[in-house]
Amino acid sequence: MKLLVTGGAGFIGSAVVRHVIENTENEVLNVDKLTYAGNLESLARIAKNPRYTFSQTDICDRAALDELFENFQPDAVMHLAAESHVDRSIDGPAAFIQTNIVGTYSLLEAARKYWLSLTAEVKESFRFHHISTDEVYGDLEGTTDLFKETTPYAPSSPYSASKASSDHLVRAWHRTYGLPTIVTNCSNNYGPYHFPEKLIPLVILNALDMKPLPIYGKGDQIRDWLFVEDHARALYQVVTTGAVGQTYNIGGHNEKQNIEVVKTICNILDELKPQANGQKYESLIKFVEDRPGHDLRYAIDAGKIEKDLGWKPLETFETGIRKTVEWYLNNLDWSRRVQDGSYQRERLGVNAQ
Repeated sequence: MKLLVTGGAGFIGSAVVRHVIENTENEVLNVDKLTYAGNLESLARIAKNPRYTFSQTDICDRAALDELFENFQPDAVMHLAAESHVDRSIDGPAAFIQTNIVGTYSLLEAARKYWLSLTAEVKESFRFHHISTDEVYGDLEGTTDLFKETTPYAPSSPYSASKASSDHLVRAWHRTYGLPTIVTNCSNNYGPYHFPEKLIPLVILNALDMKPLPIYGKGDQIRDWLFVEDHARALYQVVTTGAVGQTYNIGGHNEKQNIEVVKTICNILDELKPQANGQKYESLIKFVEDRPGHDLRYAIDAGKIEKDLGWKPLETFETGIRKTVEWYLNNLDWSRRVQDGSYQRERLGVNAQ
């Protein structure tokens, strides 16, 4: 099987590429523009594999996409390329509109042109798998409610609105043109190779540098945490066995308040890398003004993918967060290299006016 993966140098995309190359006999063409969060170092251990190819291409470049489809002849597309940080979308929404909406449209049209050229048998087995987020659903009201595949969309940020738009485009290309699409919506991912602007790596790295650990509001925002390697397995399961036209929610069954997450990281660091002066890392926690339009609670009902496709997460939050902290402690050079000067762990998303 030949998989064209967009955004394969990003956090989730690189986990997918590593999973496919290391655990299957399939071929991968990684299509990535290499913006600030794309990093080929995340793929170093599979980069020389003969089943892996990389193309530095913008998904908004239709001519380049047509050429890639023609030359690679993929059996499926896994579309992960996206601008993905809520705070950045508040500071500069234009890039999110361009990549997440226009880029998805461009990729859909390139895929449709290619799909129409295939023989009937190959056409039947082709898949376009669009990877999205639970943030398209907006905020959950109650403490027991869960996002289901049928939950209405109510995005709150420029990021989630752009992803909701792309989801709608993908479903429309299936309904209108018959393109065999599948959509997945996932909860918050964490794990190795995560760009340091996101909560978990930011807290780990700031703590090690004895910098403040910023917590939005009261830290009572609840997220369902999904270990990225569990997510990669789920995505491969969906693209190979999922039903055309279906949506699958992917979650980790790990609801935690942000303050719980940060304190857990601090406790692990106290154990694995205690400070020489005996100070607890928790003392670095600093509460800051909340993000504009910040959703309070997300939580995924992942029952459908477990029932229909047999997937469930292998990691609990406790096992996954320990693996993550250990990985950052062992790969501090990676973290320093990805922070090339364009991002130095400053707060984003406060310049909305």
